[in-house]
Amino acid sequence: MPAFVAFTTGDVAVTPDVPSARYESGAVRQNCPDCGSPLTAAFPYLPDQIYVPVGVLNNPDRYPPQLHCHVASKPKWLHIEDDLARETASGRDTLNEAFDD
Repeated sequence: MPAFVAFTTGDVAVTPDVPSARYESGAVRQNCPDCGSPLTAAFPYLPDQIYVPVGVLNNPDRYPPQLHCHVASKPKWLHIEDDLARETASGRDTLNEAFDD
């Protein structure tokens, strides 16, 4: 299961510079040119936000989860045992509201 940290677009820089790929959906993604691992993702419905997979961060403990998205499609074996907000799908409204504050 992927886990992402949301940042304001201007707060993230990938170095050395990694080219971006734009997809038909409008998503813009950066992947490691050597191994293909995802580095960033930006979506047109989440303006001014960029998402970084937790697994590529040096200090993931600085970013504890605040929201669970897509819980309707989680595997049956995955048990979420916290009291955080849950969205059955993308959670885009919640995410956009968080960045409006």
